[in-house]
Order: sequence, then C-alpha cells, then structure tokens
Amino acid sequence: MAPNGPGTTQPEHKCCGVVQEAREKRAARRAKPQPWIIRKFAIFMTVALTAYAFYVYIGRLCVPMIRRDSGALGGRGMGIGFLVVFCIFGLIVIWTYEKIVFTSPGYAKDYVQKSPAPVIKNAFPTWWDTESEAELAAARYQSKNPPATHNEHKEPERHNTQSSMRSRPDSVDNEDVRHASINLRRKASQNGHAETRDENVGITDAIPPVAAVRAKATADSGSTPRPERSGHSRSLSSSQHQPPSSPHRDQTHRPPRSESQSHIQPLPGTASAEAEQKPMMFTRKPPTTPILLPEYRYCHKDGFQKPLRAHHCRACGTCVLKYDHHCPWIGQCVGARNHRFFVIFVFWALWFWAWTFATLVGVNAHAASVREDLFDIDGQQVAIMVLSGLFVLFTTALLWTHVDMICDGQSTVESLGVRRMHEREQRVLKRLHSWWDFRGKRQTRKQWDAEWGRIGKEGNPWWLGSARANWEATMGAKVWMWFLPIGKSPDDGLSYELNPRFDHEGRWRPRKEWPEELR
Repeated sequence: MAPNGPGTTQPEHKCCGVVQEAREKRAARRAKPQPWIIRKFAIFMTVALTAYAFYVYIGRLCVPMIRRDSGALGGRGMGIGFLVVFCIFGLIVIWTYEKIVFTSPGYAKDYVQKSPAPVIKNAFPTWWDTESEAELAAARYQSKNPPATHNEHKEPERHNTQSSMRSRPDSVDNEDVRHASINLRRKASQNGHAETRDENVGITDAIPPVAAVRAKATADSGSTPRPERSGHSRSLSSSQHQPPSSPHRDQTHRPPRSESQSHIQPLPGTASAEAEQKPMMFTRKPPTTPILLPEYRYCHKDGFQKPLRAHHCRACGTCVLKYDHHCPWIGQCVGARNHRFFVIFVFWALWFWAWTFATLVGVNAHAASVREDLFDIDGQQVAIMVLSGLFVLFTTALLWTHVDMICDGQSTVESLGVRRMHEREQRVLKRLHSWWDFRGKRQTRKQWDAEWGRIGKEGNPWWLGSARANWEATMGAKVWMWFLPIGKSPDDGLSYELNPRFDHEGRWRPRKEWPEELR
C-alpha cells in the first residue's frame, strides 16, 4: 500500500485540473456568439433550394406544357395556369423572406444603458421552475376556517410536538412536507391506495432530498411506495381500535375517523368524495420567484438590466427584445420587431410548397395512370416532390404552433415554462390518483383551475384577457397586416401590460386575491 503524502494526491489534482480547464473552455466557447458565416449559411441554402424549385417547376413542368412537347404532362392551358399561380406564390414568398431576413428583431443594447449588477436580497432560486415534485405535492390547501381540534387531551405528546414545531419559523416548509407525506399514507381514500399500518412512515420525508427522491420514484411508478415496517414502532390506529390480544387485524373493520383527520378532503373520483364537500388537502403551487425584480432581470453577459420579456441569445451574443427563438433559416432571432413578419413568411411558404407538392404529384399520378408503360417520370421532379412534402409538414406545424402561442400571449421560450409546469403537475396527479382514475384527475385539475385559473391563460403574466387581444398585440389590428409584410410591427418590445392576476413582482396570485371584476 502506498504511503499517504503529498505525492499521492498529485495525479488527482492533475485530473481535476484537466476537467476544470475543459469545462472553462467549453463555457467560454459557448459564451461566444456564432461566426457570421455560420449564422447566415442557412440563408444561402434556403435561396438555393427555392431557386432549384423554380427551375424544376417552370423549366421541366410548365414550359414543356406550353410548348406542347411530346413528353409534356398536360396541355398549354394547364401549363399557363400552373405557371401563373406558382409565380404569384413564389414572388410573395421571396418578398416575405427578404422582409424577415433584413428586419432586426430588436436588441436591448440599443435601448438600455450598462449598469452594475444589483445585489440579490432574497434567497430565491435564479431559475423559477426548479421546484421539485415533493414541494409541489406538499402545497397545503389553506382553508379560510380551519377546524378546531377537540381531542387535545387524548394525544398530549403529539400536540406538544406539533406546537413546538409550528413555533419555529424555519421549519414551516419541512412541516408541510412531513404532514403531506404522513397524510398521503394515513388516509386510504386520499389517493386510492392501501392504508398503511405505521403512522411514523414518511417522517424522513421532512428531509428535502429524501422527499424529492420519493416524489420522483412515485411519479415514475404511478403509485405510492410501500413503507418499510419498523420493528420498534406501531400504528396508532391499531393500538386504539384493535385489542392487543388479536393476532390479526380484521380486514372488514374500519376504525372511526378521528376529529384531527376530519379536515382532510378525499380527492375527486374516490369512493367517499361525493359524501364530503370540503376543501382539498393539496392545491397547485405556482413558481414563487419574483421575476420582475431587477436582480432577476439583470444580464451578466451584457451588463445591463433586460427589458420585460427580453432574453439573451447565445448564437447572436446579445439580448433580444421579446425573444422567441433563434431561427437558422433566417440567420437571426425572431423577436418583438420581426415576429409578425416571420408568421407571414411561414404562412405564404406553406401555400407555396403545398401548391408545388400537390400539382407535381397530381399531374405525375394522372400521367402514370393514363400512359402506363409509356410514362417515364422525371427524377428531378421526384426530388422536388420530396422536398416540398417535407416543407409542407414543417411549415404546417410551425404555423400552427406560433398562431397558438400568439393567441395565448406567449413566446416560444415562455411556453417552455408553461409546459414544464404542466408536466410537473401531471406527475403530482399521478401521486394523488391511480393511473386509471382519469375522472378524478380531471376534477382535481378543474378545482385547481377554479382556485388559481388556467395555466398559460390566467397564469400567464402577459395574457391580455382574450385570444383576439393577444393576436392584435403582435400581428396588428388590421386584417391586411396579418397577410402582407407592410409597415412595422405593433410590438415595440419595450412596454408590456402586466396581467393584473400577478403582483407587482411577478408572482401568480390565487383567484381570491384578484381584482373583484376578474374573479
């Protein structure tokens, strides 16, 4: 065995140094913006594909029809009609593409002065979507009139223990997590699983790492994990309602509910849910980070406080106003100033490629059915059919997604946070309901929506109250502005109206705290 000494740790220091150096180089490389030629390369490729489509469609399909060549796939009238429609769509696509490529999305550095970084006073996480499943599931429902307990003389030790823990302000969160874990296992009708015999099960869930691991395990399996039985602990319910001499517990006998458990409401969809009309035990827990405070809007890479809804683009190396996403097909970001033109371009590109695909497939299929053995298909037309079909699928999905997000008042990067919240809430519902209890999950979500509002709608800080208002804020109030790339975008990227369902720091408030006219 090698002796302990400074020489034995030298290889470890070298290994750690190499790893640390590699991480620093990777971070420095990621912090640099992409070279100009890489960001603009897709533009040249897009122009080349469009030019090739023009050549094949006009030169190899329409011109032979107009000249009445022997191998033409149609007559002169068909060729002229196809040519006119194709050119109209093609010119509009070129016009909209030129507009989106040369219109800046709006950069925050042009409107904001550099400033020192503010001091973070509150110990909130820097990213507002880091709550674990255990913390989301442990959001206790706050009833307006909590029931008073009358069995204090029956459980003096337990009452004293809970009172002492409630008097400690630094143990509130752990207390909620502990009670949530205990009640989930103690109440059989609460989640549809079997009732446990050990009341002390779940005490270790007061430790946040243990609670997070248990929550992740139960979310993946869709059921509550079975607790380990302790040899020195016994169940409170069995000691009170079962004689000590009984070797087996009567499976048909159910102990009466104690008054301390009377405030727990079975979840919708369970057997006793219809008999009891009391508040739920668990409620929705939205993110609590004050996203509008200066310390959470400061960009340390650019050295200034970002405007509302602005984000830093790693590819461009700067903060973009109302950042949506970085699009390689246009060589820059989609933001506040060019989002309208981007949607218009995608709309007309869909029509252009759909017309190309439909006409090429149609005339070739008709010629193959009529001429049979004499028909020889053009390979270049097949290539354009494949490319146009792929672009039709791509532009359809892209247009649908952006129309939906605009009507919801969200950008692409903001919709990711909404999707994460939906996914976390779905994992919480798996803990509270069996996998087959779809009705119970739906009713639980409806009750959460009744208390908080809908995620992505009332729960969106930039929602303007209706889909039409959100659409006009980005695309304009005139109908012609939705289809023609004329004028400027109505969104300046600097001023936005905050949803009154949020407080001045950007926290989502429950319905009872909304303005009276919005409840």
